[in-house]
Amino acid sequence: MMSSAPIADLVPPDAPGAREIGFCVPEQYNASAILFDNLGAGRGDRLAVRSPAGSRTYAELAADARRLGAALLSLGAGRSERVLLFLDDTPAYPAALFGALRAGLVPLLINTLTPPDLLQFYLADSGARLAITEAAFADRFDAAACRDTQLHTLMVLDGEPPATPAVPTRSAAEWLSAPAPALDAARTHRDDMAFWMYSSGSTGRPKGVVHLQHDMAYTHWSYAHHLLTLTEDDICFSVPKIFFAYGLGNSLTFPFSVGASSVLLPGQPKPAAIFDAIARYRATVFFGLPTLYTALTKSPDAQGADLSSLRLAVSAAEVLSADVFNAWRTISGLEIMEGLGSTEALHIYLSNTPREKKLGAAGKRVRGYELKLTDAGGRETADGEEGVLWVRGGSNAPCYWNRPDKTAETMRAGGWIYTGDRFVRDADGFHFFRGRADDLVKVSGQWVYPLEVELCLADHPCVRECAVLAVEQANGLTALKAFVVLADSAGSSEATTRDLQDFVKGRLLPHKYPRLIAYLEELPKTGTGKIDRQALRRT
Repeated sequence: MMSSAPIADLVPPDAPGAREIGFCVPEQYNASAILFDNLGAGRGDRLAVRSPAGSRTYAELAADARRLGAALLSLGAGRSERVLLFLDDTPAYPAALFGALRAGLVPLLINTLTPPDLLQFYLADSGARLAITEAAFADRFDAAACRDTQLHTLMVLDGEPPATPAVPTRSAAEWLSAPAPALDAARTHRDDMAFWMYSSGSTGRPKGVVHLQHDMAYTHWSYAHHLLTLTEDDICFSVPKIFFAYGLGNSLTFPFSVGASSVLLPGQPKPAAIFDAIARYRATVFFGLPTLYTALTKSPDAQGADLSSLRLAVSAAEVLSADVFNAWRTISGLEIMEGLGSTEALHIYLSNTPREKKLGAAGKRVRGYELKLTDAGGRETADGEEGVLWVRGGSNAPCYWNRPDKTAETMRAGGWIYTGDRFVRDADGFHFFRGRADDLVKVSGQWVYPLEVELCLADHPCVRECAVLAVEQANGLTALKAFVVLADSAGSSEATTRDLQDFVKGRLLPHKYPRLIAYLEELPKTGTGKIDRQALRRT
């Protein structure tokens, strides 16, 4: 049986930043320890998950994980074989995830908003022969999605399988209703593959981001242990879902690493449901995105919402505006702790803290990660100079699956990840996002960064949300187009357009104003809550 000694008492791996955070993992390590170590710590009776779909103690969740892990092995899954998880945020998700990990399999965490053609790509690219889903999503695995893939069994966790499935389908009830088997943890190395997530890249097909057995624990010790300071009494609520790297850490890695509870909310995260979940489950730590905080603060349900249980609010993924920061502080009494991470690094490597913060900054270096900014010639830039961010830490993905070209672009020598994000670092070590290295466009013969214009427009009192993109016009010239959601939709007019354009001209150089402005009721969002810029380009 694999040792389940506390992570902090074990031998540190040879990973950049590991000694700085006291991160310790033995050579033989399985990531299911994140869940199962709670049993050895005497937390079996504590609630691990609270959800409208039911609650589970650590002992109950571990038993379900053993059942599902054994079920996958009984269906013929072999060591390191990929298993596609197509699940909403319910107690079944951590059971399936940690069950697969414990069995020595490699789960793929897939967005439930994935269309059939992309689902077919994930199945074919990964070679997954097994998939786990819910009855509500089972019909997504139709003939088109399963064509030219190796999928041979679809396990349905709840309800009845489809009447005419494209592949053989099994109900999980036959395993979940049986006594839980022992299922010792597979004897995996800390640097073995553990799970994949697919990046939502700006162009081309998504890339399979490969993460290793020790990566989840590393993000806990680098970020959560030092910045969130969770205890067993905390109740974490992440609106970004588990299939999102940010959501995985918030919902599972961090609370489970200390024996705390996690609120899992299935379905579309509407403001009313979010406010209700915070109040009902008495969440103490809340995780969101700037677009989500915008929706919450603008919602009528914000009036009278009971947020008294919260002690900390966290944001990541996009730039947080001063308006949203202040609006959330007004309704909750809390200042949002902003940070930035990536799927490739698994979680946050830049963050503000409750004690050290600057509005508009992604934050300072998170302990356990090395950062540098370089110019186009590869020279490290000084404070106040713009450069592209490089990150090195023990949770960095080693590669993209079967994409050597993309791996070479991003995963560089020495364990560095080239992020492609441009930043300026001030003398205090705070990093300010300045856009992507590849999004510079020429307008009227002069270079412009669309994000600079977007941040400027977002400060206009009439603008609730906006996105700015470079578009090619019929005459072949490039122009900036702003997609704007107004605080008052009835206010869109030629006069409003002129006012917004003049606002940008007055704050930035005149040539940077958006020539085109389109008014929308809502900006399209990806499954992770970010603005869907690819969808905007198609409008």
